[in-house]
Amino acid sequence: MTGEWEVVIGLETHAQLSTRSKIFSGSSTAFGAAPNAQASAVDIALPGVLPVLNRGAVERAIRFGLAVGATLNRTSVFARKNYFYPDLPKGYQISQYELPIVQGGSLTILTGVGEKTVRLTRAHLEEDAGKSLHEDLHGMSGIDLNRAGTPLLEIVSEPELRSAEEAVAYARALHGLVRWIDICDGNMQEGSFRCDANVSVRRRGDEKLGTRAEIKNLNSFRFLERAIEYEVRRQIALIEDGGRVVQETRLYDPDRDETRSMRSKEDAHDYRYFPDPDLLPLAVSEEWIERVRASLPELPEAKRLRYAEVLGLTAYDAATLTASRELAQYFEDVVGAGVEPKLAANWVMGELSAALNRADLDVTRSPVRPAALAQLLARIRDNTISGKIAKDVFDAMWAGEGDADAIIEAKGLKQISDAGAIEAMIDAVLAANPKSVEEFRAGKDKAFNALVGQVMKASRGKANPGQVNELLRRKLSG
Repeated sequence: MTGEWEVVIGLETHAQLSTRSKIFSGSSTAFGAAPNAQASAVDIALPGVLPVLNRGAVERAIRFGLAVGATLNRTSVFARKNYFYPDLPKGYQISQYELPIVQGGSLTILTGVGEKTVRLTRAHLEEDAGKSLHEDLHGMSGIDLNRAGTPLLEIVSEPELRSAEEAVAYARALHGLVRWIDICDGNMQEGSFRCDANVSVRRRGDEKLGTRAEIKNLNSFRFLERAIEYEVRRQIALIEDGGRVVQETRLYDPDRDETRSMRSKEDAHDYRYFPDPDLLPLAVSEEWIERVRASLPELPEAKRLRYAEVLGLTAYDAATLTASRELAQYFEDVVGAGVEPKLAANWVMGELSAALNRADLDVTRSPVRPAALAQLLARIRDNTISGKIAKDVFDAMWAGEGDADAIIEAKGLKQISDAGAIEAMIDAVLAANPKSVEEFRAGKDKAFNALVGQVMKASRGKANPGQVNELLRRKLSG
C-alpha cells in the first residue's frame, strides 16, 4: 500500500517447458542456434501441415497442476488466438482459452509480515511466437522463428499481490517450484521464465479494481520490482493530476528505469478465439495423473513444514533452505552426516551461501561438498576449533587447501581447551589491564568484553571462548 492508495497486481508467467522438441513439431528447443535453423514446416505454417501435440509438454503441465493443488481438467481444448504480427507465421497462436488443462490452485509465499497464500486462476499450454530482431540490420527488422512453437505453460495469478515486494516473492517462489518439479530450467537470461505484470491502483477501501496496465516480458526479478514501482508511481501521479489510466500494454526500459506505452491492451474478443480444428480435445486419464503424482518429489511446502516441525527450524530458515531443490538437498546431506540441523542451517545460509554469491556459483558447483562441511562443523561441536576459526578453515577449504582436519593440523589451529593454559593467559591479561578490571568491578560490562578480547588475542583466537568466559568471570568475582 502507498499512502491512501492500494496497489493491485496480478502476474502472468510464461514458463518454457523443458521438452527437447516443440509443442506441435519435432523441431529442437535448444537455445542458441543460428536464426531460423530450428524452424520446421509446421513452425513456419507451410500449407497442408498439421500440428501433433507433444506428450511431454502435457505431462509437465500435469506435474504443475498437482504441485499447486489445482483442478486438472480431464478434457481441455486448444484454441486459435488470432493476431497479426511478423513473428507469428500462421497469423494465430495455438493456446488454450475456455478450457485450460489446469484451473485454480495456490502458491504460498513468504513476505515481510509472514506467509501469504496467493490463488492461481489457471495454467494453460500454448506455443511461443518467434522473435523480431532490430539490431545490426541497417534500418530493417529480422525475424528469427527458432522460438516459434516452443512449449510454454502460462501461469496466471489472481490479482492478490499488493506490492512490488510481494510480486517478486511470488515470482521467486514460482520460479523455484517449476525448477523443483523439473518442468522448466528457469533460465531468465534465455527467456525460459518471464513475467507480465498487470498493475493497477485504487483508493484504500474501494472494492472496484482500477484500470490496469500490463508490463510485458520482464525477465529478471530486479526489473520486475523496479517496473512495478515505477508504474505505481506513474498511475498515482496521473490520477492525482486529474488524468485517468488507460488500459494498455507497456514495456519497461531498464536504462531509463521507466515504463512506456507499447500498444492499447486487447480484450479477449479482439483475439477471436475459437477451437483449433486441427487438434482434438486433450483427454487426460486418471491413470496418467496418478503416474505423474507418484513421480513427484517432496514439494517445497511439505519440506518447509517438515523442517519446522521435525527439525525445529524457524519459518524463515525453512523457507530460505527450500528456495531451490539443490540447496535443500545440500542441507539435508549435511544433516544426514550427523550435524545438528540449526548449526547446519546457519552455515548453509551463512558462510556457504555468501561464498556461492561471491563466486556466482550454483550450490551444485560448490567446491565445499556437504560431507566436507559436515566434517568442519563436527570440529566445532567437539571443541577442536572455535566458530570464528572455523570460518578461516572454511575459506581455506573453499580455496582448495584440503579438508578441515588437514587444514587445522597444517595451520596449528586446534583450540586451546586446557584450563591451566587458559588461566595463565587470563592472569597475564588481568595483570596488564588493571583499569579494565577496575571498570568491570564498577559495573561496566563492556570492560569484560574487552578483557575477553585480550585473552583471545593472546591465544591468537585459539582459546575456547566458552572456557575463557567462564574462567575469566570466576577470576574477576573471586
